[in-house]
Amino acid sequence: MRCLTCFWICGERTTAIVKKKDSFTGKILRNNLYAVKQAMTISKKRVICSIIKRSIEYFLWVFYSAFFVRFILDALEEKRPLREILTAILLIGGVSLILELFLYYCDNVLFPCWNIKIFHHLYNKIYRKAENVELACYEDNRFYDKFSTALDDMGTQLCNCIDNMSTVISGIFGGILACYTMVEIAPLTIIFLAAPLLGNFFFAPKMNRIFYERYQDGVPFQRKLDYVNRIMYLKEYAKEFRLSRIYRVVKEQYTQATDGKAGIWKKYFKKGFPLGMLQYFFSYIVIFEGVLLYGAWQAIVPANPTLTFSQMAVLTSVMVTASWVWVQVIQAINRSTESSLLVDNLREFLEYEEKIPEDGGGILPDSYIHSIEFCHVSFSYQKDIPVLQDVSFHVKDGESLVLAGHNGAGKSTVIKLLLRLYEPTAGVIRVNGRDIREYKLSAYRSLFACAFQDGALLPGTVRYNILMGRQESDEEVVNALQKAGIYEKIRNLPRGIDTPLTKEFDEDGTLLSGGECQKIVVARAFAAHCSAAIFDEPSSALDPIAEHELFTHILQETKGKIRILISHRLSCVKNADSVLLFEKGKKVEEGTHESLMRADGSYAQMYRIQERNYFALDEEEVVSDE
Repeated sequence: MRCLTCFWICGERTTAIVKKKDSFTGKILRNNLYAVKQAMTISKKRVICSIIKRSIEYFLWVFYSAFFVRFILDALEEKRPLREILTAILLIGGVSLILELFLYYCDNVLFPCWNIKIFHHLYNKIYRKAENVELACYEDNRFYDKFSTALDDMGTQLCNCIDNMSTVISGIFGGILACYTMVEIAPLTIIFLAAPLLGNFFFAPKMNRIFYERYQDGVPFQRKLDYVNRIMYLKEYAKEFRLSRIYRVVKEQYTQATDGKAGIWKKYFKKGFPLGMLQYFFSYIVIFEGVLLYGAWQAIVPANPTLTFSQMAVLTSVMVTASWVWVQVIQAINRSTESSLLVDNLREFLEYEEKIPEDGGGILPDSYIHSIEFCHVSFSYQKDIPVLQDVSFHVKDGESLVLAGHNGAGKSTVIKLLLRLYEPTAGVIRVNGRDIREYKLSAYRSLFACAFQDGALLPGTVRYNILMGRQESDEEVVNALQKAGIYEKIRNLPRGIDTPLTKEFDEDGTLLSGGECQKIVVARAFAAHCSAAIFDEPSSALDPIAEHELFTHILQETKGKIRILISHRLSCVKNADSVLLFEKGKKVEEGTHESLMRADGSYAQMYRIQERNYFALDEEEVVSDE
């Protein structure tokens, strides 16, 4: 429910308005050149071969429609020997067959293989970038749109950019050659050739601009449509849809988004229809009908025709070829405009400069954490909305620390700052006496074993989910499962620790309950063997007794290490060395469980309320039982 609410709040319209034609056209050109450059770094052969293939295609079109047709007609008029004509036909046919086989080989063998290579390298680059950007980017609505669009079949878009560029480059030369042949036969046809240039280079950019603005206006609505389409098949929402009214809410929002997008199409249809008709008239009607009428007039009407019937046939054939070549060029330009919108998101995403880069440099930390210190740390997700205010505390080697407080008090934010998922807006965090910003981030984070309440299980075996790709013995896996209190469950599965979890890739996969999944995540932390352990609500899906047992195991099995724990049920962690109570982002109490109970403050009040709810019988209940 919270995710749905956040989505609708974040779904506000953010329409980008293009102010200058030059900047719009330049942006399209830059994005397509960027796409081709990316492709060149991955597979130069794919780019070069695409240009060669298109050039051969257009050469064959122009050759057959102009030179070959003229050769046959001239040969017939001049009554050349049949053997000479057949020899030429066979020779040309043989060369054409070889070229056609090459084109077929490109489309069905070379390009599919090279495209897979481009897909692989591109998505690896996207995934590495996604791993490297800071967590705040995922909470930025605009940046997340860039990321999701970058993943949206971007490999295909990149290959399309290559093919569009090849079509434009080769088509321009082919079109010029065809037009030259027409002008050579009938010079005045240059008048009609100017019409497609007017239609495609004057009206087409205006149409592209309208398409771009229509796309931008439709982004917020499309985001809602994509979201609804996605959550309809996610199991996390299956119960909500069946047991609440949320389906009606989502359906209503889906309808509104559909109507909104349809309204945008209607709005821009009124702008684009007149321009579209003018583009069609000048690009197709004028050259087709004009050249045919002009050629027919010159061949039939005058007393001394300036065109022979063979010239008229060649002119008609070349006119059709020239028209279709230019149509292909303009369509490629239009497709480039559409692809540019998506490539622009890819470019912005890949060129984003991380504030906390995962692959950044720094000094290597010691292999063991002896102390963690927060010195007057403050943090805000947004300006003027503090989440943590002037927080200071110190944890030493072997101590256990509990962060307590109501939801939204700032407990998890402390963990995020410690792990450098975010940077403090004020103050400093030190580990082993050194500012954590000085450490190499990847090496620094490897010092912590973490288990979070929303930790995810991946499609794979139990062993894989515990070791996460590391090579360890069965004993290591079993030991971690035993510490987390989940081994008996796993041992009774059909294949033990090699049983696949989830049914994502394996229909025989096992589905675990929410509490069992959390225990697997805790076992993963145990198996990491790190010098410090962080457990952030790792037992929220467990009942109070199971949670108490789990936290008892956690404190016992991580003894000697620095341990930081978060739990709403204070009775589970009352044996910790120290407790920090947070309220509204501030540390309001600090001490052991016993000292805080004696102080009889907010912590003691919270503990007694939970004690009554979970471990004691109210007097009214006792009376009712009697």
